[in-house]
Amino acid sequence: MTGLNALADRYMDQLAALDPCLASSMGMTGQEERLTDFGPSAAHARAELARRTLTALDGTPVAGRRERIAAAVLRERLSTEIALSGAGAYDPLLDTLDGPIQRIRQSIGLLDRGVDTRWDALLARLRAVPATLAGLRESLEAARRGGRIAPLRQVVRNARDCRDMRRYLRGLSAGVGGGVSAGADAVPRAALDTAVAEANEALTRFTAYLTEELATEAPQLDALGPDRYHLGVREFLGTRLDLDDTYAWGWDELARVQREMVRTAARIAPGEPVPAVLARLDRDPRYQITGTEAFRDWLQELADRAIADLDRTHFAIPEPLRRIDCRIALTSGPATYLPPSEDLSRPGTVEWPLRDPGAPIPTWSAPSTLFHEGVPGHHLQLGMTTLNTAAFNRFQRLSSELHPGHCEGWGLYAERLMDELGHLTDPAHRLGMLATGQLLRAARVVLDIGLHLRLRIPAGAGFAEGERWTPRLGRAFLSDYCGLGPTGFVEFEIDRYLGRPGQALAYKLGERVWLEAREAARRRERSAFDLKRFHQHALGLGPMGLDLLRTELAGRAEDMPEGQESADHELSGATGSSARGCCPR
Repeated sequence: MTGLNALADRYMDQLAALDPCLASSMGMTGQEERLTDFGPSAAHARAELARRTLTALDGTPVAGRRERIAAAVLRERLSTEIALSGAGAYDPLLDTLDGPIQRIRQSIGLLDRGVDTRWDALLARLRAVPATLAGLRESLEAARRGGRIAPLRQVVRNARDCRDMRRYLRGLSAGVGGGVSAGADAVPRAALDTAVAEANEALTRFTAYLTEELATEAPQLDALGPDRYHLGVREFLGTRLDLDDTYAWGWDELARVQREMVRTAARIAPGEPVPAVLARLDRDPRYQITGTEAFRDWLQELADRAIADLDRTHFAIPEPLRRIDCRIALTSGPATYLPPSEDLSRPGTVEWPLRDPGAPIPTWSAPSTLFHEGVPGHHLQLGMTTLNTAAFNRFQRLSSELHPGHCEGWGLYAERLMDELGHLTDPAHRLGMLATGQLLRAARVVLDIGLHLRLRIPAGAGFAEGERWTPRLGRAFLSDYCGLGPTGFVEFEIDRYLGRPGQALAYKLGERVWLEAREAARRRERSAFDLKRFHQHALGLGPMGLDLLRTELAGRAEDMPEGQESADHELSGATGSSARGCCPR
């Protein structure tokens, strides 16, 4: 083991101990009975860990291209973490997708696996909820004394998420949430009921604190301004942007997608406007499934078929990744993917949210989303990264979610790729890709930058021209101008953008880097260009910020890190047992 790899492994071990919730989502094992301490001293310890590791990295020699890339990836993430901490970006703590409340809920849900549930670990995490929330409250109070409170919108959204978590835990206790009833004999009922009751009591108190105390002082203004926004771009994309140019590009891309939607909708209902065609598809019984289990089975079959069709033709899919666990989450929000744990005890998992499982479930937009989350999207991308012990150190293998530009950019690229490969020949499915993938992500570029910088809507946009962006205009933009209702979804999107500055850019701008790199390779290699080999090389670089990705993809595939070709060959043919043997525990 080289000095760099030893440093990366040591950092990951220490990070997992300081942030068990993050460790769970990254697939690290060994912390399953703990939740993250969100108190002030623990936050300080995590920042100090980043500083110490960066200092050590500066003194660690690297040899060869592979280590140079690995060191650059780690340095970029550590320096960004330190910059965010130094700017107080983490002080308000509340988030819409990946804050403490959401991570607590996810960490418990990851252990809720029916007959495979580890009840000792799940009970330990349930019992840790009161202390974890107490630490979070202490940090929020410290930030409040310093004049730093999350905007009211985020306070209200987190209170709602607390109530959702209480409903989930009540279902868990009743033996119906997550299908745990089959394994109920594995845990004393009284112990589970007591742990859930105490966790829910703590959630009730924390909800009251948010709504009755913190909300009374929370600012109404959501926009964070250019300085904080640039930090968000650095955090989520690993790049620097000219925000005015990017804002203008977003409008151009939005117009391009809208024209493509008109052409595709005309194949379904000639002469009808796009919103009417989308509404028609929502009502069409050919694109509806009733029942949670039936819908889950449909998703699973679609995921399995995609793997079978793509393996050995357009990708070399390792044997451990030829399985995706599709699950239904009775909640709101987007579909999400979690990569397999590093010991493969947990498979790659797609969680699909259903707020009203009793209603007919539209399926016309689902295939592209599943391709994004599954294969050839995140499951292939993140799964290959997790398994590739021959080329990546532990930080590289498990830190994909710290690089949303790379990760979400690939996911969106995967949707378009499946269209190119003929997997969206049904015009309804292609329209779903354009509406929920391309249109929404282009709108996010416009809206995210516009809201946080309070920019003016340009002349010729055809929507509120000359006005400055507000949440009210944002809702009208998504629901009326883009036709992306219903109301609950639009509200969630607005809250999401305003709670995570820069994250919404990751999809479209990441996709742009992947597409530009592919086109550059095609021009450079001409008749020698091979799409499968390009993908193998590109994914073989591992997760990284967009600036570094752009630089590395500008080189020829022949210039891949030493030993990479043999490592890729070994990985693509790995069996379940051999892959488990090479993954550290």
